[in-house]
Amino acid sequence: MAQQEQSNYEIFENADSLQKELGKAEGFLKSNQKAFTYVGGAILALVIGVLGYNYYTKSQDEEAQKSLFTAVNAWESDSLAKSLKGDGANEGLLDIADNYGSSDAGNLARFYAGVALLKQGKYDDAIERLKSFSSSDLLVQGRAYSLIGDAYLEKKNAEEAISYYKKAVDYKANKSFTPIYLIKLASAQEVAKDLKAAIGTYSSIIEKYPTSAEAITAKKYKSMAEASIGE
Repeated sequence: MAQQEQSNYEIFENADSLQKELGKAEGFLKSNQKAFTYVGGAILALVIGVLGYNYYTKSQDEEAQKSLFTAVNAWESDSLAKSLKGDGANEGLLDIADNYGSSDAGNLARFYAGVALLKQGKYDDAIERLKSFSSSDLLVQGRAYSLIGDAYLEKKNAEEAISYYKKAVDYKANKSFTPIYLIKLASAQEVAKDLKAAIGTYSSIIEKYPTSAEAITAKKYKSMAEASIGE
């Protein structure tokens, strides 16, 4: 099923493939003209709609990229208010995310906005923006899940924090970032008074990522947790 979906996607992204598919459809419709008069119109409308949408999102992305450049510069300089709301001449991250949401730049603006809002202590707003962000990138999506966990932990909601830290851990596990997410998960489990779960998480770091800096921390806190429950 996933392979078929990918194949269909590639058809609409590739001009040569699309032309071939349209040729097949045209020949099929001609040989079944009466039966497919109305269906043919629907297919044509669908194709035109897809092509129009692709053009629209591409043009949106070009506009959004220009606005995003200035906003990200402000974000990197820790001018959080300016990065979020703009400087009068340029849109801020919030407007970019809202006005160009279907573009890649609009999507990325949601991530940056979420981080900025988290730094400002606006945890509910940060969660909303970060949840609306999605990416297949190795680093950024896992980071987004982890930041949502951070926001929930700041809100004293350890259970939701644990849920999102687990998503970060499970998302394309790797030796660079997964140990960091595991430490956060274990900390949240301790906050939730689930010391056995925390011990299991610390053990996972020690066993799976023994050369990571987090493994040293995990050994220390695992011993403390075990002493607390008398193991």
